[in-house]
Amino acid sequence: MLLPSNWSLIISIVEPISGPIYTLVINLGLPKYQKRTHTPKYVPEVVSIRNLEVGFNGSPLLSIDEFLVNQGEVLAITGPSGIGKTSLLKTIAGILKPISGTVKVCGATIPHRPERGSIGYIPQKLGLVRHSSVWANVMLGSRAGNPRAESREHAMNAIEVLGLKEKKNEPIKRLSGGQQRRVATARTLAQRPALILADEFLSELDEETSDRVVNSVLEYVRSSNTAMILVEHDISRAKQISDRLLVIDDGRLNPFITDTSVLEV
Repeated sequence: MLLPSNWSLIISIVEPISGPIYTLVINLGLPKYQKRTHTPKYVPEVVSIRNLEVGFNGSPLLSIDEFLVNQGEVLAITGPSGIGKTSLLKTIAGILKPISGTVKVCGATIPHRPERGSIGYIPQKLGLVRHSSVWANVMLGSRAGNPRAESREHAMNAIEVLGLKEKKNEPIKRLSGGQQRRVATARTLAQRPALILADEFLSELDEETSDRVVNSVLEYVRSSNTAMILVEHDISRAKQISDRLLVIDDGRLNPFITDTSVLEV
């Protein structure tokens, strides 16, 4: 079969709980971000979930039998609004109490906290201190995860990586929505966490800025063996960023196979 020059045949590997599924698919030439080049035989778990029910007022939105995320892995979760994606992130972060089940992060069972600064969370509403400067906000993250002597260096590195050096002394309230989102990302990178939780962290960013943010975050994740779980409504972008993509459907987490053409082999 002949394909246009910018198309290629690739093997798509999805790892549901029951075991791997292999499908041969057509890659439509989507831009590629930094992916894991190999997976070691043993990779420590950063997040471990078992028999979890998440919801409100005792009514479950989402049920998970088993869910693992390892060091160096980027996991994306997608699905319609209002089905529990944000609630799952908040449960992993220890912000929301589950109806039942266990969540372990870096060996600590939530709500007991893991080591200080282990979890970096980029919420949809960002949680920035609007009257404070970019520098002050990023330093909040850096001080949460680093010794005092190193916090300034990590904060400045994150600000420079996210292209915010010229805005360092600007108050948050004077920044655009996209700039504020970069500040929230810089705050998390400066913290140097073992786990990054990101809720639609690329919204309000143009394509060029989005690429810069993604590459900065992935470089940190790969170089530090951090794990990342992101919620992303854009399935195409979620596939480009992640090593593994799950979709919430009918209250369950399921592996996303592919939305491109599947070839029978």
